[in-house]
Parts: sequence; structure tokens; C-alpha cells
Amino acid sequence: MTSIADAWRAASQRIDRLDARLLVESVAGCTHVDLIAHPTRPLSADLLARLDALVKRRASGEPLAYVLRSAAFYGLEFMVTPAVLIPRPETELLVELAMEKVRLLSAPRIVDLGTGSGVVAVTLKLLLPEAMITAVDVSPGALDVARLNARGHTADVRLILGDWYSPLGDERFDLIVANPPYVSDDDPHLRQNGLPFEPQMALTDGVVGGDGLACIRLIAGGAASHLLPGGWMLIEHGYDQAAAVRDLLHAEGLRDVTSWADLSRVERVSGGCLR
Repeated sequence: MTSIADAWRAASQRIDRLDARLLVESVAGCTHVDLIAHPTRPLSADLLARLDALVKRRASGEPLAYVLRSAAFYGLEFMVTPAVLIPRPETELLVELAMEKVRLLSAPRIVDLGTGSGVVAVTLKLLLPEAMITAVDVSPGALDVARLNARGHTADVRLILGDWYSPLGDERFDLIVANPPYVSDDDPHLRQNGLPFEPQMALTDGVVGGDGLACIRLIAGGAASHLLPGGWMLIEHGYDQAAAVRDLLHAEGLRDVTSWADLSRVERVSGGCLR
């Protein structure tokens, strides 16, 4: 039989060494400490075949998170599949700002539009146990993943299938958060860095020749109808879209409109308040 150390060494010749290690640990059901302390532990032929299949997927460019079916966000682990975007570290800013905006409310009503894997909604529920959180997505596959993540973290989140505000009727909220598609349809980045493997409808609005802001316009347009007085809207957007998003929020009558920078000093989230 092949040892886990030999399997790691062989996989490292085909893909990144760290990725190879994580795949070996996943297949073998061991930790990094186990791998170092017991390198001669054998892998069965069945497990080697499974590892080979995973290494091939990673070597083809498929993101590691999809291969492992897991990704980290805000210090937590979430299931991810090709039905949802892989959570990005910069989206943690959206969670931090959301916490700040409702910190004085005892039981805030929050809606996460375009929830995807549910990482924002579930994380907020864990951080704000008294909050009433609704998560909306137009993709049944994405909601299935979000449901599994909510169940896995024992987070009571209401999940609704629908397109942005359409399933919400006349409901109003203390906070609306959204990380919508905002990449323009012709952006060359859509063909790079594993993005072809991610759901395109979650990355771009698909408007040929557009500016990537079509979904953000719809979200901003519903602010006055779905925010409670004093409620906030927070939207994640592209690195060069902050000024345009602020203009949209101003046009919808929101006040205290601001943009916030992520750890890379890029204005990543913009928001405003319904006075």
C-alpha cells in the first residue's frame, strides 16, 4: 500500500503542495499533525483512486473549495458546491458592518438578498441569536446549500425562493444586506482564476455591454419599500463601483450614504439609511 506521505509527495508533483496536502488529509481523514507524525500510515487502493480523481479535478483548474466541498468564512466552515459562489474574505466586511448597524436593536429584522450558500445569513444568525433573519435566492440549488449550512450550524434562518424582493410582499426590515452579481458581462476576469467553474448568474448580471450594476439598481430601488424607518441597506460591489452605487442610493432617497473599504483598502461595501 502507498503511505499518506508518499501520496502527498506524488500529488504535489501535479498540483500545489498545500492543495495536495489538504486533499490527502480529506481523503485519509487525518489532520496535518497526523500526516507529519504518522507518515507511513497506508492508504487503501480505493482511497488512492478517490484521491487521484480529486487531484485531477484540481489540476484541471476547478477551485479547491469545490473539490473539498468546503470553504471557510468568518472563522466557520461552510459547504459549497458549484451551485453557489465560493465565499470571499472581503465579504466578511458586510457581516461586520451589519453587526454595527443593528447593535442597538433587541430583535432586528434582517434580510439577505441573493444569499447563495447562506454564509452571510447564517453567520449573522450565530452572531445575533435574537435577530429574525430571512434569506432569499432565485436558485433552488443555492437554497439547498444554504439550507444544509443553516442546519449544520443550527441557525434558524428563514429561506425563501424568489427573485430579490418578489417573494417578500410588503415586508419591511431593519437591515437589508446583499452581495449581488456585479461583474460586467464582458469582464475578462470571468474567464480566469477558476471563475468559469462558479455559477455565472451569481457573478454577472448578464447584461451584454452593461456596467454590472443592473442587480444593484433593482436592490437599491426597493429600499424605500422594504426598509423600516431608520433601517439600513448595505451592498457589496466591485472595486471600482463605489461612487456609482452611492449615486444610486442617494437617488432612492437614502441618507448617510457611505462606502467602506476592505482590508485591501478597496471600497467594497456601500450603504445608506432610510430616515
